[in-house]
Amino acid sequence: MTQEPRTVHIVDDVPELETGSQLTMVLVLDGFLDAGSAAATAVRHLVDLADGRVVATFDVDQFHDYRARRPPMSFVRDHYAAYDAPRLVVRLLRDSGDTPYLLLHGPEPDHRWEVFARAVIEVVERFGVTRVVSMGSVPMAVPHTRPVAITHHANNRELLTGESPWRGELRIPSSAQALLEIRLGEHGHDAMGFVAHVPHYLAQLDYPKASLALLEQVELAGRLTVDLTDLRTVAEEREAEVARYLAANEEVADVVAALEQQYDAFERAEESGTSLLATNQPLPTGEEIGEQFEQFLAGLDGPTDGPTDGPTDGPTDDSDPED
Repeated sequence: MTQEPRTVHIVDDVPELETGSQLTMVLVLDGFLDAGSAAATAVRHLVDLADGRVVATFDVDQFHDYRARRPPMSFVRDHYAAYDAPRLVVRLLRDSGDTPYLLLHGPEPDHRWEVFARAVIEVVERFGVTRVVSMGSVPMAVPHTRPVAITHHANNRELLTGESPWRGELRIPSSAQALLEIRLGEHGHDAMGFVAHVPHYLAQLDYPKASLALLEQVELAGRLTVDLTDLRTVAEEREAEVARYLAANEEVADVVAALEQQYDAFERAEESGTSLLATNQPLPTGEEIGEQFEQFLAGLDGPTDGPTDGPTDGPTDDSDPED
């Protein structure tokens, strides 16, 4: 009988993880739940701080749909020169206080989610992971001038570190990352996560302010210390770019102002315990938002007839960092 190929290859000797202490694994799967590339940017920041080493590798061929998400490759003059193969790995990193932690990152599997979940559970049990912390982001009708809101979630209510902004049940598209939280809980492993609310008009840009908010939550939940200095600087620069653009484009600024009024009305309602439905507020319609922010995004591609001084997008390559 033909033996089924292994889905994950785990390094046998990792003495740094044999101390029996608390061990966090940070989880980010690219391809879904990443408005503003918030989670991908957060991952790049963690890897740049401490490249570490790979301690587990998943067999991407079993999970990846190459025709749906074709990896990039190089063609130089008359030959193919390089192929950027997708990688789904677990890295051993250390935080600013020299505390070890794991980072599972790479493209979200297109196939065999249950098989993938079992493989992740194998990694968790092999290394004695005590808590899995995930990151994600979604586009929301919120202004960039207010604090980044975060949805907290966990498979154990005792892990929650904040109140949910949602009431009742929401039917949403599933993801491998969300399924992992369920399956980990079924096997007795704690898993939690954070989803940043990214202004929908900035969802197609790199939005490091959301990345910063996510990593601040990961620090608390994972008992880690992460140097956020460089990321905070990049976030401030992006905020300044957006502010300059809005100052030169009054119609877009008006829509943002309406979103601010809506946001503030909801905040006041929450604090007073009254209805969440804001009254007497001049809110933009969906059509108005769409029209104005089509102009906003178009301004990123180059100069228009008037002054724009619009924000320029960051790096567009959100592939996995290499060793």
